[in-house]
Amino acid sequence: MGGYLCIRMKTTRPYHHGNLQEVLLDAAISLISEVGPAGFTLREVARRAGVSHNAPYRHFRDKDALLAEVATQGYKELAKSMAHAADRQADALEGLKQAGLAYVSFALRRPEHFTVMFDAPFPKNSHPIAAKASEDAFSVLLRLVKNCQKNGQIPDRDDLDFALFAWTMVHGVAKLAITQRLPHVSHTKILRFARFVIDESLP
Repeated sequence: MGGYLCIRMKTTRPYHHGNLQEVLLDAAISLISEVGPAGFTLREVARRAGVSHNAPYRHFRDKDALLAEVATQGYKELAKSMAHAADRQADALEGLKQAGLAYVSFALRRPEHFTVMFDAPFPKNSHPIAAKASEDAFSVLLRLVKNCQKNGQIPDRDDLDFALFAWTMVHGVAKLAITQRLPHVSHTKILRFARFVIDESLP
C-alpha cells in the first residue's frame, strides 16, 4: 500500500524539467492578457505553469522582477522590428515611417508585452536590464530621426524633441488600437490608419 501511494504521488505531481523560466513567462503573459499587469500574482502564475507556488522564486525575486523580464522581452523585439523595417528602405524618411508602422504592428502582435512595457506599476529604475532595453529601443528611433535630418527631409532642430514627437504619434495609435478605442477592427485597417497619421504628420 505504501509503495503504491509513493508511485501515485510521483505520477500526479507535475514536474517541469525544461526551461522553467520560459514556462513561467508564458504563463505570466497568458494571465496578463486576462487581468492586466496589476492584477496577477506569482502564485497564480505558478498554478498556471503547473509548478509549486515557490518555484517562480528560483528565477524572479518578486512579481515586479517577472514584469520587468516581460518588458525586457518586449523592448528587445520592438527595437529589432523597428530597425529591420527601417533598414530595408533606401530612403531615410520612408525608413522612419516604416519603423512607425512596425511600432504599431508590434503592439497589435504583442499587446500583453506592450501593456507591461508602458502600463505596469513597477519602478523601471529598479530593474536596470529593462531600463537598458527601453533605452536601446528609443535609440533606434533617435538614429532614424538623425538620418532624416542629415538628408534634409525633416527640420534640423532638436533631434530628441522630434523623436519624442514621432514616438507619441505612433504610440497614441497603438494604444487606442489595443484598447479597442478605434472604429477599426482588423489589423490591416488599423495599419492603414496608422500610415495615414504618419503621412499627415511627417513631411
